[in-house]
Amino acid sequence: MRFERFDLNLLVILDTLLEERNVTKASERLHIGQSGASAALKRLREHFGDELLVPVGRRMTLTPLAQTLVEPVREALLQVRAALSRRPAFDPQTEHRRFTLCASDYVTTVLMADVIRHIAEQAPHVSIELRRPPRDFAEVFDRGELDLIVMPEPYLTQFTHPSTPLFRDTHVCLVWSGHPSVGESLTFEQYMALGHVVVRLGEDARAVMFEEWFQPRYGRQRRIECSVDNFSTLPLLVVGTQRVATLHRRLAEHAVRHLPLRMLEVPVDVPPLVETMAWPRHLQNDPAHAWLREQVQMVAARLDHRSIPDGSFTG
Repeated sequence: MRFERFDLNLLVILDTLLEERNVTKASERLHIGQSGASAALKRLREHFGDELLVPVGRRMTLTPLAQTLVEPVREALLQVRAALSRRPAFDPQTEHRRFTLCASDYVTTVLMADVIRHIAEQAPHVSIELRRPPRDFAEVFDRGELDLIVMPEPYLTQFTHPSTPLFRDTHVCLVWSGHPSVGESLTFEQYMALGHVVVRLGEDARAVMFEEWFQPRYGRQRRIECSVDNFSTLPLLVVGTQRVATLHRRLAEHAVRHLPLRMLEVPVDVPPLVETMAWPRHLQNDPAHAWLREQVQMVAARLDHRSIPDGSFTG
C-alpha cells in the first residue's frame, strides 16, 4: 500500500534497520532474507535521498538524517499498533488481551501480586506477563515492548511518557531476633559498627543505591559484608547472623511475619521512596489500557499509607 508515493510496508523495515543498524540482523528479525532487507534499504535510500546506514570501520552507523527518523518512525508504528488493537467497547469479563508489566521483586511482593489476583477476578481472559526491570529498561519501554512499568520516581524523570505516583514507603532495619548485642533500638554508632547486607542491582554490580545517598551525607561508609541482586532474598541473609539490613518497611513487615527477625527504626533520617507507574503515551487513550491502570491504582490505594514527609530516595 502506498501513501503519497511511499510504500507503507517499508516503515516496519525502516524501524528495524534503524534499531539494529545491521542488514543481516534486521533480515533475521523480519524473516525476509538478507537480499530482501538489502533491496528495501536501497528503496529507502532512494526515497530519502540519503544513505541512512553507512559503514564506520567494521560497523554500520546512522546518518544524521537517519537519527532524526528513529523516534517519529517508531512512534508512528506504535500508534498504528494501538489503533489496530482498539475495540468499540471494553468489557473486562470478555476481553482477551495480554499485558506486559515491569516491576522489581519488591514491588511485586507488596503490590503486583495483589494486582494480578485482582485482575484475574475482574477479567478472567486477560493474561499478565510480569518482568523484572531490564538493564536497558528505558529503551525497551520506548520500543513499545512494555505496557506498564513501576519504578522509583527518580528513574523516570527523563521519561517522555505519562506517569503517576502509586505509593510511598519508608525504610527500616532488620536484625535477627537472636542478635546478641542489639536491643529494641539502634544507635548510629551501633549501626555503623555492624556488618551490612545490601542489594546490588544490575549486571555490573554497580554501587549500592543506598550507599550513594548515605556516604555524601554522613561522610562514612557502611561495612558491607554480604550483597544480593534482589530485595526479597535480603531478609534471609540476616537470619542467624549479627548483620543488619536496611530495606523498605512494607517488605520488612512481610519478612517479620515469616522469619525470626526484628524490625527497628533506621538511626538516620532517610527520605521516603516514591514508586511511580508509567505507561506508553500511544496507549494513553486505549480503553483496555486505561482499565489496567485503574486496577493498579485501585490496589495501590489499599496499601496502608502512612504520614511520610516530602522527598524521595531511589533504594
